[in-house]
Amino acid sequence: MTFKDLGLNEAALKAVEKKGYTTPTPIQQQAIPAVLNRKDILGCAQTGTGKTAAFALPVLQLLHQADENRRGYKHIRALVLAPTRELALQIAESFTDYGSYTGLKHTEIYGGVPQHSQVIDLRNGTDILIATPGRLLDLINQGYIYLDYLEFFILDEADRMLDMGFIDDIRKIIKMLPDERQTLFFSATFSPQITRLADSLLTNPEKIEITPVSSAAEKIQQFVYMVGRKDKPRLLQHLLKQDLVKRTIVFTRTKHGADRIVQDLKKANLRAGVIHGNKSQEDRQYILNKFKEGRINILVATDIASRGIDIDNISHVINYDVPDVPETYVHRIGRTGRAGEDGVAFSLCDKEERGNLRDIRKIVKADIVVVEGHPYQLKEGPQQQNGNNNRPKNHKKKQSPKKHHNHNRPNAVVPGRENLPPLQQAV
Repeated sequence: MTFKDLGLNEAALKAVEKKGYTTPTPIQQQAIPAVLNRKDILGCAQTGTGKTAAFALPVLQLLHQADENRRGYKHIRALVLAPTRELALQIAESFTDYGSYTGLKHTEIYGGVPQHSQVIDLRNGTDILIATPGRLLDLINQGYIYLDYLEFFILDEADRMLDMGFIDDIRKIIKMLPDERQTLFFSATFSPQITRLADSLLTNPEKIEITPVSSAAEKIQQFVYMVGRKDKPRLLQHLLKQDLVKRTIVFTRTKHGADRIVQDLKKANLRAGVIHGNKSQEDRQYILNKFKEGRINILVATDIASRGIDIDNISHVINYDVPDVPETYVHRIGRTGRAGEDGVAFSLCDKEERGNLRDIRKIVKADIVVVEGHPYQLKEGPQQQNGNNNRPKNHKKKQSPKKHHNHNRPNAVVPGRENLPPLQQAV
């Protein structure tokens, strides 16, 4: 299937060709025709699936077709709501790329920066507004934004919106939307609260589900290190100093933990930065830019701060804390192994986190290989985690070459790793 088969017009096809894309992703194949047919969308999709193009291309086309007979001031006709400044900027970049042959204008607004330049852009008129909830409500209340002419409402990463406490803001915004509109609703997960929100927004939607969470991690080589909690900092530094660990995201459960990890890494002369909810937008963008440009090669992040980060060539993801929600694990490790590249994920698991690891194993359709013999080994960990609790202590299980050496997988970790010490096999 090609993009032309989806019903896109010449302006959209030229933009796609300019980006170098030839084959639409599964979510694009399903969503683009549905949006062009004026259907509401209920989409379950992870980041990295091509979701932004799936809504940007058809919305741009529909606006462009209607715009041919319009003249004068540009009213806001499409609103894209995003949870963070980082995601809003990424979506805006996509609208720039995909709308380059349409003549349509878009504006992005977000908090953490002075509003003056954003207000000027709004006063000049815009077709498409990409906004975070707080700044959108601020400017509506100040009289700078009117949604009376709105035709499209896109709510992106709805689950993260709720995680960040935006549900009340979203409800206020929904009350301001025209009844006659087309709504596109995207979320990576669907809790009862997310489902209720979707039901309140959508009319007879086209339901699209892409990459079930249970299979999203199949192409990523996954390893777990059983370790005592007090030894986690030293094991983390040991892993990060391996030559093959190039550009890495380290996930931690708490903001305080993230700060502490970065301080320790810097003391060890490792180039690291941190992002979390207590950091200002400017600080987070500054660290992200340093990470993208290679001035630092380690990014420590909490889950809320990291969702929506779209950075290529992540060699490794390290779970410093094993998450207690299996879907969170899949979201985390999905930052590596993108766009056909190989990816590697490490998890540092202490005694208290074994239950979390068992839950993760139930939904991940790939081996999570226990790395044995590393310098900070938790002695009884590997046997118990492999589900062999009844095995005598002195009994040694014969290793399976397929599981531990991954002969049937591409050499994404390190070529010739069969001859390396156990720790190096996983690096």
